[in-house]
Amino acid sequence: MVASCRRVLEKETKQSIKLFPVEKEGKFGYIDKTGNLVIEPQFDSAWDFSEGLARVSIEGKYGFIDTKAKYVINPQFPWAFPFSEGLAPVEIDGEFGYIDKTGEMVIKDNFESALTFSEGLAPVELDGNWGYIDKRGKFVIKPQFDLAGDFSEGLAHVRVGGK
Repeated sequence: MVASCRRVLEKETKQSIKLFPVEKEGKFGYIDKTGNLVIEPQFDSAWDFSEGLARVSIEGKYGFIDTKAKYVINPQFPWAFPFSEGLAPVEIDGEFGYIDKTGEMVIKDNFESALTFSEGLAPVELDGNWGYIDKRGKFVIKPQFDLAGDFSEGLAHVRVGGK
C-alpha cells in the first residue's frame, strides 16, 4: 500500500511541475511559474512540455528532455512534433514515423508528413493525400483529403477540393 501511494504522489508531483520556455541571449531554457530559471538557456529552440517531455533543438537536430534538462531522446531528428498519447511524429531521411518515449520507432517512417495523435488517430500524408492511422500504424480512414487536422469530440476538420 505504501509503495502504491508513493507512486501516486510521485506521479502527481511530476504532473504539477510546469515549466515554460524562455529565451536569453539567443538560447532557450525554462522558467517555472514564478519566473525562476530552472533550466539554463542552452538550446537553439524549445517548446512546451507535453506528457513530461519537451521538444528542443541543437544545431538543427531535435530531441526531447525531461524537467531536469536530461536528454530522454538525444537530438537526432531533422524535425519532431510533441508527444501526444504516448507517441511523437519525427522525420528521418525526409519521411515521417512515430517514436515512443524511449525513442524507439514504433510506426515506420514511410509518410510524407505526420501530425500528433488525438482521440486515438493521427493525420498522415501519403502520396499527396491525407488520411488517419491508429496507434498500430494502420489506416482507419484512407488517404483522400487535401489536408487533415486533429480530432476533437469525434470530429476533425479536413479539406477536399480546396474547400
